Amino acid sequence: MGAEGQALAALGLDPEELDADPRAAAPVEPTPSAADKRKERVEEWRKRRAARVLLRKNTLHGDVVVQTKDGGTKTVSVQRGEVTALTDDKVTVKSTDGFTRTWTFTDDLRVIERRRSIAATDIKVGTRLGVAGTVDGEQAQARLIVVPLEQK
Repeated sequence: MGAEGQALAALGLDPEELDADPRAAAPVEPTPSAADKRKERVEEWRKRRAARVLLRKNTLHGDVVVQTKDGGTKTVSVQRGEVTALTDDKVTVKSTDGFTRTWTFTDDLRVIERRRSIAATDIKVGTRLGVAGTVDGEQAQARLIVVPLEQK
């Protein structure tokens, strides 16, 4: 998953909708004392995950700094909201708090709906989606748009 996909996953979009491969670890048989430690770690993980899920569900827009494969960092802007305008090369998205941004499509833009790639022009006004890319001054460049399965 690229930086934009990580950023949209942070907003609460299902990583499977981003074509992410699930990372399953091979089961390991713990010793009895290790089992107790594992149970504690799992419980702590569940508490942290619940907090992250709540944060993601309530996140509307912002900047996310993600670590790249080469160990560096990249700042990605993200927004979740409803499409209010669409042209051949731009989409305007309004979040529920009223924040509105117009995103210009990049040459390498990926648009995913129901785990399939679609054309950016297939998006309709009124569609709820997540968008990620970079912002330089007032210019937002969309690199990834995901239309989640659930339209709320």
